[in-house]
Amino acid sequence: MQFDTGNTGFMLLATSLVMLMTPGLAFFYGGLVGRRNVLTIMIQSYVSMGVTTVLWVAVGYSMCFGPDVWGIIGNLDHAFLMGLSVDQALSINNNIPVLVFVAYQMMFAIITPALITGAFANRVSFKAYLIFLVAWLLLVYFPFAHMVWGGGILQQWGVLDFAGGIVVHAIAGMAALASVFFVGKRKVADSVPHSIPLVALGTGLLWFGWYGFNAGSELRVDSVTALAFLNTDVAASFAATVWLIIDWHKTRKPKFVGLLTGAVAGLATITPAAGFVTTQSAMIIGIIAGLVCYYAVALKNRLGWDDALDVWGVHGVGGILGVIALGVFGTVAVNTSGANGLLYGGTSFFFKQVVAVVGASIYAFLFSYVMLMVINRITPVRVSESEELGLDEKLHGEVAYVDGKSFED
Repeated sequence: MQFDTGNTGFMLLATSLVMLMTPGLAFFYGGLVGRRNVLTIMIQSYVSMGVTTVLWVAVGYSMCFGPDVWGIIGNLDHAFLMGLSVDQALSINNNIPVLVFVAYQMMFAIITPALITGAFANRVSFKAYLIFLVAWLLLVYFPFAHMVWGGGILQQWGVLDFAGGIVVHAIAGMAALASVFFVGKRKVADSVPHSIPLVALGTGLLWFGWYGFNAGSELRVDSVTALAFLNTDVAASFAATVWLIIDWHKTRKPKFVGLLTGAVAGLATITPAAGFVTTQSAMIIGIIAGLVCYYAVALKNRLGWDDALDVWGVHGVGGILGVIALGVFGTVAVNTSGANGLLYGGTSFFFKQVVAVVGASIYAFLFSYVMLMVINRITPVRVSESEELGLDEKLHGEVAYVDGKSFED
């Protein structure tokens, strides 16, 4: 088989970029928590790189992209990657090795459950998290990846999700909210991020990796790839600027963490629409993301939900908003594989997008809550109050800083 070497090289790069997002998330979350709980939140991201990879090659790829069963899940024909040869192409249109696609989609599976961890920061035992990670992938992520991307019922119905508004952000954000309600509030909340430079580093890695996340989802190099790349940056930038302005007005000071959080909100929101909307629409989506996600976080604070690192307000609300925005702004003028949204006469498509993302969000919320109840019967989900004060040392026997101070101190 003669592969398209340009597309193959691009997809290997995109895969590497998406892989980098998980360490980026670890730094982003690590900087936001207290200095005695840094390693605990970071290992929850890094361990997904190992455990999810094992699960992905064993059954995950086959469950997501194997032959369809009832429109909900793939069968196990490709368990342990059986039946996939090194010289097999993904398709005629995407003439890259199928093994590159296996690796690329694996990176999405790795980061999605790691997103959830920011919601229950400082409160969940490592053992309970590992069980949750495996069960959530098997029973939430894999089915939705198949239904939306793997030939399942939502894809057959005409639902579109360019790079993971439903499959990644909406279901992770709603699972995060379920975990907040189940686990309850922290006994001692971190008053401020312990290291804003770490948050900035993590944001930079996430933003950089997001080009592979969105542009790579075209699975080849063409005009849509360029569109998705540009739309990703534009939406993130507009959202970051809007969040900064609102925060500046509210607090009378321009906050760095606000700017960084706004950028991530814009990135999450443009994800499902990146390759299906014009760049002008991406600007509008970025502005809406900055506004809506900011006030979603404010609402969460007012209601007293202890979503420690704003996973629901940024990823959940952003993902849902992006899927609906695609239903409004999508146009076949920029991508013939897409659909016309509400502004272009696509009332039916808009309805499908709303129904799909609402249904997925409800399922992810309810199932995640029930799953935590079941896990709690196997092993306590929540750590003790004494452990909560310093999880790094209590759970892992390691500390990020000596005696609560940095080595430079």
